[in-house]
Amino acid sequence: MCKFPDNYKGHIMHQEPDETEIDSLMLESFDQLADDLSEKGYGTIDHFLSGDEFTNIREVASNHKEDGNFKKAGIGTSQDFQINKQIRGDYIRWIDPEKAAIATKVYVQRMRELMQYINRTCYLSLKDVEMHYTIYPVGTVYKRHLDQFRHDDHRRLSVICYLNDAWLPEHGGQLRMYLPRENQPEETVDIVPTGGKLACFRSDLIEHEVLPATRERYSLTGWMLDQYQELTFL
Repeated sequence: MCKFPDNYKGHIMHQEPDETEIDSLMLESFDQLADDLSEKGYGTIDHFLSGDEFTNIREVASNHKEDGNFKKAGIGTSQDFQINKQIRGDYIRWIDPEKAAIATKVYVQRMRELMQYINRTCYLSLKDVEMHYTIYPVGTVYKRHLDQFRHDDHRRLSVICYLNDAWLPEHGGQLRMYLPRENQPEETVDIVPTGGKLACFRSDLIEHEVLPATRERYSLTGWMLDQYQELTFL
């Protein structure tokens, strides 16, 4: 049974997923991810999206790009927001789950199923998700950082799902995580952004960066929140 450390700000959430509606292999993946989050602070699911699913979502993102709907990403919250391409070079398009394309709604629904499963098994009170399409042009990076803001601590889990076809390690673009270890040097783990793969990690604990790539790099980037999006100012 997964359970986060006692100092993690989570409580039991009584809404449970209908596990009969979740594919048995995906359910096993959810279970392994929950255990990994508890033990290591991060985990992955190799085939969170099928080839057709992530290809269809990438096409939606590509269409938004062609229509000029992506904006240069910045760093910080509204009080100290800034754009610095030396620190962060990606472009983003926020997703409204209710108005999202049909292909993207498949991902939104699966994310909600995962959130409910983690609530039930890890005793968290996750309430909502926020997410955006992300494109990293060739050679761009996102320097080492922590996802949880100093003035807004509602981000609990960071979730990234990759949309890249036939991606190889030599293409670069890895997610590099820095794992703290008690009384030992930190450990680094690199995740190759292979299409369909999901990476999930604690927003309050794990610093990370995105390495430069030789190809344009697509993903869905999001967070599971302990407050509803419209109330995160509280």
